[in-house]
Amino acid sequence: MIFSLEEVAAFGQVVVADLVLAGDNAVAVGLAASGLAPKKQRQAILIGVILALVLRIGFALVAIQLLAVRGLLLAGGLLLLWVAWRMFKDIRAQARAGEAEAEAMAAGTAPAEAKPVSFARALISIVIADISLSLDNVLVVAGVARDHPEIMAFGLILSVLLMGAAAGIIARIIHKYPWIAIVGVVIIVFAALRMIWEDSHLLLPQIIPAMPAWLGGGGHA
Repeated sequence: MIFSLEEVAAFGQVVVADLVLAGDNAVAVGLAASGLAPKKQRQAILIGVILALVLRIGFALVAIQLLAVRGLLLAGGLLLLWVAWRMFKDIRAQARAGEAEAEAMAAGTAPAEAKPVSFARALISIVIADISLSLDNVLVVAGVARDHPEIMAFGLILSVLLMGAAAGIIARIIHKYPWIAIVGVVIIVFAALRMIWEDSHLLLPQIIPAMPAWLGGGGHA
């Protein structure tokens, strides 16, 4: 089978987009699950991966229609900012609990038991992040490969596989080195602002400039 130059270019763009967007999704899922016990971490990540696959398939079925709807990425970006804020609050609560435990041990008293992040709270963050980032992923991949459905299907499957492989590693790293969680929040905020900027430009091109390509702009039109 001989592939055209256009197909090869589209394939390369899809792979690069997947590496970036799957990384954002993996950070969001891994960060949300990092405050859970190891067994629940695996459950939360598995649910996140399955949900991401279902959402990507669902969005892909109506991808061309979604490309015509302005404001979707803007709404998704705002939701993702809310997720980042929830995660930051959880990180601060865990940090304060750690400080209190250290002070209690230094004073020779029994430390107060830290309240863990609930499975339901972590799952809500994962669900919302999956919705926002799956929408972004599908729109970017569809924008690049809209005339090549087989490349789009490959790209969406690849993004879920990359996300699933990375999320567990990220959750374990954050659990071992809690300070990395702040870096994760910054990455999620950046992803959200990128979505908001790109869609805002499409809504108000005379006022808001296009996002530079090095920031991930130009994914869909």
